[in-house]
Amino acid sequence: MNNQNIQMPQATFADDEIDLKELFLALWQGKWIIIGTTIIAAVISVVYALSLPNIYKSEALLAPAEDSQSGGLSALAGQFGGLASLAGVSLGGGSADKTTIALELLKSRSFIGEFVTKHDLKPLIMAANGWDQANNKVLFYPEIYDVEKSAWVREVKAPKKPEPSLLEVHEKFTKEFLSVSQDKETGLVKVGVKHYSPIIAKELTDKLIAQINNTMRANDIADAENSIEYLTSALQETSVADMQKVFYQLIEQQQQTKMLASVHAEYALKTIDSAVVAELKSEPKRALICILGVMLGGMLASLIVLVRHFIKKD
Repeated sequence: MNNQNIQMPQATFADDEIDLKELFLALWQGKWIIIGTTIIAAVISVVYALSLPNIYKSEALLAPAEDSQSGGLSALAGQFGGLASLAGVSLGGGSADKTTIALELLKSRSFIGEFVTKHDLKPLIMAANGWDQANNKVLFYPEIYDVEKSAWVREVKAPKKPEPSLLEVHEKFTKEFLSVSQDKETGLVKVGVKHYSPIIAKELTDKLIAQINNTMRANDIADAENSIEYLTSALQETSVADMQKVFYQLIEQQQQTKMLASVHAEYALKTIDSAVVAELKSEPKRALICILGVMLGGMLASLIVLVRHFIKKD
């Protein structure tokens, strides 16, 4: 009984060895199929990789602008928070910081829609397919956009129209063109734009940063003006000395917000390292595409050879 138990693993190993030899022989017999298929896959991969246009990325490094209002408002909140709440005034303390708001706004549908409309970017986002470096000219899909007539000619099914909607533009721009990231440790922000033209990529990056600062500044000025108007009205309606003190200090803080917003061009995000015109492409990774194509071709050919072998064996 013990001898049988010792011999069973040996038989199993022998069967495994035979199976491995059989697989190797099957692959060796179909080596020309494998080689031929791999060569074809390599050629297709090279042709495909070379057909892809270069994509360039321009990126800027930004830092959150200092917010001198946060300290003052925090102090007011601690000193007069209860009285301000009775008056229906919020002194903050639970809202998101200015940088977080700016980054979320930067990716929002409303902001991107306004940005695209202001700079007439629909063709550059939805119809561009390359860049003529010699003439510094963006190339467009003729079946999507007629450059000479400045008309959209793409064929789409309802409810879509020949001219892309801002919703379509936002989806493609945020997925394929725009990149926004923040280092959680340092707080530094990177904003970048990809495009077939490195010049346009750089221009769009600069314009995005300028517009997000302008939008944040305009929003804060409008909020400050509305707050001042309300606080002035509330001040006239109260005779409580402590409440009047709160209102005066709040009005002073809102006036300071307006002043700082009007003075600083880089209101929300301050440029540390500005965007430049890229000299080297960021995409596509042609070597990687070719390597993956060869590997997939070889694996597919090997699978075909083995399947054929076992079909004939059965």
